[in-house]
Amino acid sequence: MRILFVDDDETWQETVDQFLTQAGHEVQCANNGREALEMLRGNVCRLVITDWEMPEMNGLDLCRAIRAEQFPGYVYIILLTCHSTPEETVEGLSAGADDFMAKPFHPGELAMRVRAGERVLALETRDLAMFSMAKLAESRDPETGAHLERVRSYCHALVEQLARRGKSGYTREGSYAGTIYLTSPLHDIGKIGIPDGVLLKPGRLSDREFEIMKAHTRIGADSLDAALEQFPDATFLRMARNIAATHHERFDGTGYPDGLAGDRIPLCGRIVALADVYDALTTRRVYKSAFGHEVSKSIIVEESGSHFDPEIVAAFLDIEEQFIDTRTRFVDAEAAAVAV
Repeated sequence: MRILFVDDDETWQETVDQFLTQAGHEVQCANNGREALEMLRGNVCRLVITDWEMPEMNGLDLCRAIRAEQFPGYVYIILLTCHSTPEETVEGLSAGADDFMAKPFHPGELAMRVRAGERVLALETRDLAMFSMAKLAESRDPETGAHLERVRSYCHALVEQLARRGKSGYTREGSYAGTIYLTSPLHDIGKIGIPDGVLLKPGRLSDREFEIMKAHTRIGADSLDAALEQFPDATFLRMARNIAATHHERFDGTGYPDGLAGDRIPLCGRIVALADVYDALTTRRVYKSAFGHEVSKSIIVEESGSHFDPEIVAAFLDIEEQFIDTRTRFVDAEAAAVAV
């Protein structure tokens, strides 16, 4: 994360710059609030650590100025101060500070305060980006809605089961399940770039049309790569990008767009591949009827090791009742919506 540190004391600048740089952050320094404000206007910076007492423009005035500006995203402000009375705390919060630290401070405390700020900013960036992109996909893809809800539920359940199975390389902390639940609805975001004549065709695609449709994986990956350039620390965007790019790869290397095989396919892509195919099999399309669970399961099992990662197929078989329950729940919800 790029951090702007504002203090007129060069010793503090050197100390904080060295510590935060060692922690993996990109640090810029300013000598006062006015200089800091100009730097913010010219660079994307989401976290500011500023002293209270400075010449030209102090920390309180800088907080007020930041809140009055129209920056692309929220700027998180940590105010460094020797002021510790309740009245001064209220004054700082009223000016727009998000957090306080007393000077002098322990480097470990600073690291924790920065991490707290990163969590807040990550949530804002993540939710805004996901909402915007999901709505964009919804406007172009005729197979959104409950399809996306089912796929994300299947993915979440598969990650949790892989963790329970404890297979080497598959154990994931809870945040992985949450992130794939959040990002899997973007697996077909690239369909926004597919012509209507192909995307909305009421029937099977010709070979030429299918080649055009296959481009949605690259279009989706390229779109999310552009977002990653703006928010390189947003790990959820990286997972979304990998899902969009690889959910049509096959475990044996015969998929598209890059012919990746085995573990070269990101785990998230392998998981979404199974969830997406299961939903396609069990859903009615203009060119096919919906298959029942048993038929769909037999197809997935038959393609274990060719289309699908065998470990993920095994996890699917462990929790097939959850898949059935999820399918039934969303079918019932759709029927109720139609009735209304």
